[in-house]
Amino acid sequence: MTSKHLTAEAGSQLEQVNGHTNPGLPEHKPRVTDSSPQAERITERQIAGWFILSMIGTIGFIVSYFLFDSEPGTYNNLRLQNTAFGITATAALAGIGIGVILWARQLIPDAEVVESRHDIAGSEEDQAVAVEILNQAKEESGIARRPFLRNTLIAAVALAPLPAILVFRDLGPLPGDSLFKTLWGPGVRLCQDPGMVPEEDRYIRAEEVTIGSAFHVIPEKMHESEHPLDEKAKAAVLLMRVDPRELNTDPEKEDWGVDGIVAYSKICTHVGCPVALYEHQTHHLLCPCHQSTFDVTNHCAVIFGPAKRPLPQLPIAVDDEGYLVAQRDFPEPVGPTFWEINMRETSVE
Repeated sequence: MTSKHLTAEAGSQLEQVNGHTNPGLPEHKPRVTDSSPQAERITERQIAGWFILSMIGTIGFIVSYFLFDSEPGTYNNLRLQNTAFGITATAALAGIGIGVILWARQLIPDAEVVESRHDIAGSEEDQAVAVEILNQAKEESGIARRPFLRNTLIAAVALAPLPAILVFRDLGPLPGDSLFKTLWGPGVRLCQDPGMVPEEDRYIRAEEVTIGSAFHVIPEKMHESEHPLDEKAKAAVLLMRVDPRELNTDPEKEDWGVDGIVAYSKICTHVGCPVALYEHQTHHLLCPCHQSTFDVTNHCAVIFGPAKRPLPQLPIAVDDEGYLVAQRDFPEPVGPTFWEINMRETSVE
């Protein structure tokens, strides 16, 4: 060390510094690894074990990404995959963090030093001191004479970014026009939503929908689609029946309902939460996430909360067998507003 670096003993001898009493540094207490080569070797292996755990966690994350199929109609695989992601990512990051902390606390010399303050601009002498400090840190860390620790740390750090690179794959492909379309179309029957992806459809007759009732609805044959959960996230509908005299009917949408039965997207136009609370006395739909409120009697216009657009209405009719069916798809994209929503003219025939 240079003259600018004082040991704990020298620092304790400074009684007054800039008018303040210098209490000095506490007495240095040696660690077990400072005096026992065997304890040092054991600690080195323990630290390397944390780095190896990090590598195992990284590899486990990658394996979990490909092992679990997230496409089935149940949430089981998705739940298992997310659990595996959490465990393996924690092991990958914690292994490096704990290993580095143990290395610093157990193996790197922990003697404290006092350094006099100097001007911000460094002189050539200061630069030389900085180089000396770096060289000293290299020597004290033992990174040159502990190849096992060094190599396991390098391997763990090199592998750690791989999961982040891997999940970038999920950002593609580009959505194309998928945000403008749902499974609804001419003649598609309305089915009750059981809460999961159903194995068979339960159609709804018009007479089943009484005034004040509300049905959670999905399109028929949704379980046969390639990505049923993704389709459900766009096509979920809330079906209600209101006294026709209470509806503020738009002349352009006069035939979009059936004797007071109306269907609106269940996806909130704020951030996409499910609008599942229907107040049958006030005919208000409430989003439980941020309390956006929509008036069913007035085309689900926003009357409170942060949402900026009404809920899109699904035009419905009754088929020859008395079941409720869609006339066509939603006339506008469902869910939260996105940049391209006004950049494209959409017409659902």
